[in-house]
Amino acid sequence: MLIGVESEITIRVADELLMFLPATRRDTANRVPYDGTSTLGHIVESLGVPLPEAGPMSIGGEPAGPSTRPDDGDEVRVAAVPRPQPVPLEPGQDAPRFLLDVHLGTLARRMRLLGLDTAYHNDMDDPALVAQANAERRVLLTQDRGLLRRRALWFGAYVRGSRPDDQLRDLLNRFAPVLRPWTRCTACNGELAPVDKQEVEHDLEAGTRRSYDAYGRCADCGQVYWRGAHGDHLEEIVREATELVEAVRGNGRTEAAVSKR
Repeated sequence: MLIGVESEITIRVADELLMFLPATRRDTANRVPYDGTSTLGHIVESLGVPLPEAGPMSIGGEPAGPSTRPDDGDEVRVAAVPRPQPVPLEPGQDAPRFLLDVHLGTLARRMRLLGLDTAYHNDMDDPALVAQANAERRVLLTQDRGLLRRRALWFGAYVRGSRPDDQLRDLLNRFAPVLRPWTRCTACNGELAPVDKQEVEHDLEAGTRRSYDAYGRCADCGQVYWRGAHGDHLEEIVREATELVEAVRGNGRTEAAVSKR
């Protein structure tokens, strides 16, 4: 290297990752200065892309990892995370467990409606979230890029979309988890069990007792559930979610099918 000439490398990121880059650098190809010692993971994150959102990387067409140190003039390509993305499961698990940060409460309730094991707290700080995610092997879902950059976090994912409908579609498209609708309490995440109407009728309004006969109760918090007037809307959420997961699992990932919904 000539004295006084700064080293540079070229980073090419997938279109799906451009949202993480500053507006002034929102281009698929960026020439960035290189100090000769930084790892590829550090460089990618310095551009704005959290490592949990970066998929396979390559240098000059050859696979490279986050710990790789590129050479002056290298061209690096960073793909998006492949979808559906596998998650390491423990024995007996057939779907990932999730933990959502404070801003995703509505998404948490919809995930529980679909039977996904979804922990959520509205008062937990970042270190506590990381600790719980690691201890319980939960995928931490967030829209906080800084949280995803915490090195201690075992598995995290950025949730795309500002509306709960879009957030749920993004989550299902990314992980295509096994769904078990109507099996979890949307309030506390406990498991639901069928319960005799006679056991809960003292907790019901007169109109509810007259109109419904099938009930479930949360084994943890005791909340009683039935298919009420809002049932059609919830049924539609379950139907669309089931169809989306089946499409992703059956066809791989089809962006067109997702975007048309």
